[in-house]
Amino acid sequence: MMKTWMILLAALAVPAGPAMAQELTYSDEATESCLAQVDEGGDPRGCIGRSAELCMETSEGGYSTVGMGGCLDRERDYWDGILNARYGALRQRAGDFDAAGGPGGTETALRDMQRAWIAFRDATCAFEGSQWGGGTGAGPAAVSCLMRMTGEQALYLDTAWSEG
Repeated sequence: MMKTWMILLAALAVPAGPAMAQELTYSDEATESCLAQVDEGGDPRGCIGRSAELCMETSEGGYSTVGMGGCLDRERDYWDGILNARYGALRQRAGDFDAAGGPGGTETALRDMQRAWIAFRDATCAFEGSQWGGGTGAGPAAVSCLMRMTGEQALYLDTAWSEG
């Protein structure tokens, strides 16, 4: 047990190497530009990952495990912000609909759907990461999944309200 702690402390004392100190070149611009160019009837899901890909291509060490994870996580943050904004607006709309004499339960159903989606997303991405057997690809695989699924849900929420 003491030997394990000594090895861990020695590892922590080693200065950060180039992979730890790398700077990533990330911008949301590639994804936003792609979304702006999607024609009516086109599939905006093809835009998910554009900024992360460009980040990996243009950053020194962008295709390292740390670089890929960082680029993918930055775009995941982008989509998470969009998802949260759209969910908030949709929840407000559902609450207003319920209060104005709608059938009731719309806001609750939206909340329950989102909670179930989060559990599904997390389980799906854990599964995708597990396929790497604990290897270094597990992290980027899981983050890539989180980015993709978060982007897809953000896009879904944008069109989720049926006027029917």
